[in-house]
Amino acid sequence: MTTQDEKLIARDRMRYIKNTQSANLCYLGILFNVLYFVNIYKSDVGTYYYNVLIGVSIVYNLLFLLAAFLASESVKSYVKNYSYALFFLGIMQFVRILIIPMRAHGATTIVNNETVKVMGNGQFFTCVIYLVISGLALLAAGYINLKKSNELTAHLKEIGEVA
Repeated sequence: MTTQDEKLIARDRMRYIKNTQSANLCYLGILFNVLYFVNIYKSDVGTYYYNVLIGVSIVYNLLFLLAAFLASESVKSYVKNYSYALFFLGIMQFVRILIIPMRAHGATTIVNNETVKVMGNGQFFTCVIYLVISGLALLAAGYINLKKSNELTAHLKEIGEVA
């Protein structure tokens, strides 16, 4: 069997197997997002986190989890448009670094009549790492799905199953 035959068989198999690589990367992105918000929300530094920004962050986390899970299920079937949703979610993970972690890292609050840092260096770097890994996983999932869905669409056109 030639290399070209093997490639043709691999492309044809895509019709029958799921895109688990992209789906698993979505799950990884979800996992590291969960680790991020557990890290943020377990902090107890007075009343610093009792504001509208945290409320918006909680709502965004819920929407993120729903959207990322929906995308993970859709990329299993090589749905191309969910690649763009994953690109958006991945980029938003990088944007989120600038919102709560950056603000909290530079802020202080008063707890028991003492001035304390809201977020120390260790927690800050942990949050950043979690968001970066989550964002990269989602971007990779989107890229892989886009590439595979284009390849599958081209193959289906080639064999005459898609107009």
